[in-house]
Amino acid sequence: MSFSSIYIFLVGFTNCLFFKVSCSKQFSLEGDYLLGGLFALHEIEQATPLFSPETTECFRHRSSKSGYQMLQVMRFTVEEINNSTILLPNVSLGYEIFDHCSNTKNIPSVLSFISKNGSIKPKEKLNNYQPKVIALTGPYGSTQTITIAPLLTMDLIPMVNYGASSYALSNKLKYPAFVRTSPSNKNLIEMIIHIIQWFGWNWVAFLGSQDEYSSDGLKLFNTYIRNTGICLAYQESLSLNANYSLTLQKIDMLKINVIVVFALPQYASKVIKTAIANNIHDKVWIASQAWAMNQQLPREPGIGKIGTIIGITERLLTLPGFNEFVNKDRRSTDVTHDEESDIQSKSKTCNQVCDNCTLWTAEEIINENPTFSFAIYAAIYTIAHALHKVLQCDMNGCRKNTVVKPYMLLGEIKKLDFPLNGRHVKYDDNNDPCINYAVVLWHTDVNHPQFEMVGTYDTYPETTFTINNSLLVWHDNGSVPFSNCSAGCKEGFSRQPEGFHSCCFTCKKCQRNSYVDYSRDPYTCFPCAESEWYEEGSTTCKTRSVVYIQFSEIPSIAVMVFSICIIILLIAIFCLFSYNYNTPVVRSAGGSMCFLMLASLILSSISAFFFFGKPTFANCLLRNAIFGFFFTVCISCLTVRTFQIICVFKMAAHFPKVHSLWVKHNGQWLFIAFVTVIHLISCVIWMIVSPVKPIADSWTYKDQIMLICERGNSITLAIVVFIGWFFGLLCLLFSYMGRDLPKNYNEAKSITFSLILYYLTWIVYFTAYIYFKSKYIVLFNAMAQISSINGILFSYFIPKCYIIIFQPQKNTPAYFQTSIQNYTQTISRT
Repeated sequence: MSFSSIYIFLVGFTNCLFFKVSCSKQFSLEGDYLLGGLFALHEIEQATPLFSPETTECFRHRSSKSGYQMLQVMRFTVEEINNSTILLPNVSLGYEIFDHCSNTKNIPSVLSFISKNGSIKPKEKLNNYQPKVIALTGPYGSTQTITIAPLLTMDLIPMVNYGASSYALSNKLKYPAFVRTSPSNKNLIEMIIHIIQWFGWNWVAFLGSQDEYSSDGLKLFNTYIRNTGICLAYQESLSLNANYSLTLQKIDMLKINVIVVFALPQYASKVIKTAIANNIHDKVWIASQAWAMNQQLPREPGIGKIGTIIGITERLLTLPGFNEFVNKDRRSTDVTHDEESDIQSKSKTCNQVCDNCTLWTAEEIINENPTFSFAIYAAIYTIAHALHKVLQCDMNGCRKNTVVKPYMLLGEIKKLDFPLNGRHVKYDDNNDPCINYAVVLWHTDVNHPQFEMVGTYDTYPETTFTINNSLLVWHDNGSVPFSNCSAGCKEGFSRQPEGFHSCCFTCKKCQRNSYVDYSRDPYTCFPCAESEWYEEGSTTCKTRSVVYIQFSEIPSIAVMVFSICIIILLIAIFCLFSYNYNTPVVRSAGGSMCFLMLASLILSSISAFFFFGKPTFANCLLRNAIFGFFFTVCISCLTVRTFQIICVFKMAAHFPKVHSLWVKHNGQWLFIAFVTVIHLISCVIWMIVSPVKPIADSWTYKDQIMLICERGNSITLAIVVFIGWFFGLLCLLFSYMGRDLPKNYNEAKSITFSLILYYLTWIVYFTAYIYFKSKYIVLFNAMAQISSINGILFSYFIPKCYIIIFQPQKNTPAYFQTSIQNYTQTISRT
């Protein structure tokens, strides 16, 4: 049998059975355009299997005060619109309302809505077909809505729902006619995750029921907590017959202190009552919108000991005039109650019966859970505004001759954007509304339950989420409850997973120069790059400062100025000696050899300028090579000079042939040339085997990179240094042998002083180089070179300059001849 044939059969069957009888006036109202309404006026606590086809008679089950209040909100809204002179002027809205208490067995009411004169023609074109209602609101619940939505989709009848939050209904390919005025589960789950993250919890349980509402929420929760650090430690979908005690005991054993109860009221009620009975205490219960404003549970004895209950609901708005409407309706209901009861007794199966509803007072209805009141109010106004657009209404009235088809309203609903009681009504591409959530705290320690708003979550005009922590009074007036599998690690410690859940871990300190970034990956220590460093307690690497001694620094300027002064002084001495070349002082100091010594010292002084600025291959090479080579030449001159004096005064008489050969073949110049060549070769080998080059020292200081010059091969460097130091020691030996020579030829004191200063300076420098790591170590190197040059300059050359300038009487051949004679006489006496 085809699907359309089944529809025709069902409609015919239900029409014959139900719709021939007149029902209560609260369920219907005549008007120019008819709206449908589906509300759960009764609750089925326990569904039983049926073995023969029959329709559920809702009146046989427990009455729902909440469902009846919702019905009154729809009636109030329709009356308010009908009394309006701005919205739909001269147009009246009517309604047909049914009690929709069953998930699958209340289809006849929906078939009535989509019927035309008591029958359904599935194959008729949309342009020709005119169903009984132009739009409808309801039913309450995702499962109920998903069951009947395909029937309304067939004719694109707008289903403006107030209480179905399943995210699956946002799929416009499957449910093109579905519009909702309350947020979807997606928004509700996002809100729950915001709350959990706000308080730093990550060890939570999720309890739901075996229906579309809860299964959809659980699926979304598992999806959205990925990469948030939240662990779902326990989850379960409960039936009404489930062992609630065992479930709560498992949660307690796992030390879970935050429990999300994403379930319909009847399931949530069993969870809370079981927690009270089993002495489950000090938990945080997050209530989904379905039971966040439940009026009965806060009155349960002992509910205060189970912990803190936080609910999520839409921002509540009062409906001006609703209380007066209910009071007036109660008065008229009391008058007509007996008459209607007789009618209803004859038409029980039409599901437009609520005998007990008339027994509730106006105060009871007004004080019932208002969670969905504005959603119903907005749903009816949405339909009215869409109809207003289709009828092209203005201040003068509406075009009543316009044929209104349901799909026309659906097209206008997608474009709506209007204010309503201070709230903004607008729909996105999925026909979902703007979000105006409130976080409410249950106060159960008072006679009448109170729900205090402690936080908000809005998506219009921009997304904002906030909670006022000062308003939250936790159980036992304590601090924020702890609900984490493991306590957080200190800065600089990474997490080492333990077990299945990522929230369970131990803490391990990261190794040197590595860090952990909890926003990136709290389980990994990331190494810093060579150009970066890690400060303990930081969550990222910092860029190292690149340091080297610069030309502009005061120590650098001081050294360079001093070097310039030395060079100028050496040049001046060079000129002075040139002018007084033939004088005894210059001749006794070495004659032409003095100029080689002075030139070597001048060139050695130039090396000090290569220690400053960013190290390059050239200045690394020149800063020590120039000094090492030319200063060794100067030392060799001093060595040969002292040896030559010893020969003249002490060895010539004993070894006349050796002395004659030395003089004949210019032995002093041959010695200097030999030393120079040997030292030059050693320097070349030093540079070729392992060239001196600039390097970046990244190991000495964690926060700095020092640009320094590498020393090169240690062996070749030792040979270069050894040659200079060897000839220095030889010079010291010769000067000691000539300590008793004539005063004018006795250089023992000056040479000894200059060479001891030379050795001490370099010993101090190498000691500092080993123990003192800084960019200023190169400054010590430059100062050691200058100190070595000053030793020779001020102990050897300056005294001779003093004689030439200030004691010219001592710079005569006679004075020197007298000195030699006195030395000869002294030797002969001994």
